[in-house]
Amino acid sequence: MNAAEAEAFLPVTNEFLDSILRLNLRVAAFDCDGTLWSGDVGERFFDWELKEGIVAEPRVRPLRERYAAYRRGEVGETTICGEMVTMNQGISELKMMAAAGRFFDQFFVEQIFPDMSELVRRLQENACEVWVVSASNEWVIRAGMKHFGVPENRILASKVEVDNGIVTDRLIRVPSGAGKPQALREVVKKEIEAAFGNSRWDQDMLAMVKHAFAVNPNPDLESVARERGWRIYFPEGTRSRS
Repeated sequence: MNAAEAEAFLPVTNEFLDSILRLNLRVAAFDCDGTLWSGDVGERFFDWELKEGIVAEPRVRPLRERYAAYRRGEVGETTICGEMVTMNQGISELKMMAAAGRFFDQFFVEQIFPDMSELVRRLQENACEVWVVSASNEWVIRAGMKHFGVPENRILASKVEVDNGIVTDRLIRVPSGAGKPQALREVVKKEIEAAFGNSRWDQDMLAMVKHAFAVNPNPDLESVARERGWRIYFPEGTRSRS
């Protein structure tokens, strides 16, 4: 984003950006879905890759039935997020990355919140170490982070082991709920000074930091944020509900 585009932000947006930069953060963590962009990229990618035939046809119906069970509350959040990665067992990681890049560029670039993209850019320019933490699969988050300039080694997303370039069903991590601060502590090994999230699955991560920001929060997280005094921010384009 250039200076002219940044100047087009509303005053409330510029105040938000400036107030965070004044904190002089050294390390910050961001959720992705609903926080950096609108929508659930993992859910959409799951549906898209089934339609695109990336997963073998005999497995499509059982996978859709499993996801329907999750939507009925019969399968847990962490379980389904893990399964949406392990379902790609046997596919080359190069193929997964190519598919994720094609998907994100076609369907999600326009859903990026410009003010949140600008925040990430400015933080990194000011020597802040930005980490992203997501329960969505690592391939699609890596594709998304190309638009934010966040390096791959600062992405903590749902991930499996890869053997000789082929995806396995051996999970490494699923950063959802309590799994988010756990992943940050295990990998970053530094104090996380600020965190940004939008749902109850980010609550544990927000609770671990000094500066917690509920960005575009779901009603349940918004209620918790008000109780705990966490700052609430609605990106431009979402403020009709604020």
